[in-house]
Amino acid sequence: MAIGLEAAGFDPVMLFDEDTDACATLRINRPTWDVREYDLFEFIGNDHPQVLDVDLFAGAPPRVPYSVAGNRRAVERTRDPFRAAVWLAAEIQPKAILLDNVPALVKEDAFRGERDFIRDELGNCGYEVEWVVLDAQRFGVPQRRPHGLIVGMAPEHLARFSWPVGNDHGAPTVGDVLRKSMASRGWPGAEEWGRQANEIAPTIVGGAKGRGGADLGPSRTKDIWARLCVNGASVADQPPGPDHIVDPNDRKTFPKLTVEQAADLQGFPAEWSFSGRKTSRFRQVGHAVPPALAEAVGKSIAVALATA
Repeated sequence: MAIGLEAAGFDPVMLFDEDTDACATLRINRPTWDVREYDLFEFIGNDHPQVLDVDLFAGAPPRVPYSVAGNRRAVERTRDPFRAAVWLAAEIQPKAILLDNVPALVKEDAFRGERDFIRDELGNCGYEVEWVVLDAQRFGVPQRRPHGLIVGMAPEHLARFSWPVGNDHGAPTVGDVLRKSMASRGWPGAEEWGRQANEIAPTIVGGAKGRGGADLGPSRTKDIWARLCVNGASVADQPPGPDHIVDPNDRKTFPKLTVEQAADLQGFPAEWSFSGRKTSRFRQVGHAVPPALAEAVGKSIAVALATA
């Protein structure tokens, strides 16, 4: 999200995350950014006056309470990370608020109470709120990746805001994006593999901490990856070499994705690097808001905030 908002013209005042490796990743790639390691529930805006009254407060709180992958586990409302983000936004009083979560939060009846909470809490601070589901594939990201997005602004700014719509021309396929990297170590099957990987990917998921090693998701998602000739059982350290042989009847022989290839499918810049062990690095990729989607929404916010 930070990369996309940077491309949209926003200069970050401060970024924080509770994950040590994620903070290290930001510092490695953007040494001039002020990156802090904080638990969302412990961050107090008034302790950091530089963040008060900024143009934009943006974040993607953990999705576990609302996600299917997290079995929509109930949490105490005082420990709900999304509510904590809303309370922090109300304290900081930015000109605009952008929050990301699962599509269910913004469209399912089961979460009507949460939407009422957001509208009431931010409404008491003078904001009006809109929410929508946007699929990252409409913004060139080669995944079926819907995001539930919430924007809050003062009424006069929101009147000038419109959600980006993307395009219907389609994103590149997995083969289009990864064919070159699959061939980078001399695998002779890369060209044929690229022809078979002729669809966009399912959603890349990072998994929760403590869940185990890196893989490409639940069984039904691995089945889709297998259709693209990708072994989703784990994540590789490097692309296949010259001796790699694929048996079309055995998905265990299909090439696995590397962390870097997953990042390519998320739309990270080619030069972006990730800190930590493989599972941590893959989790950072899977948990990210694709930069292209964040950039599109950020540009719409910037237009709304611009003086007439």
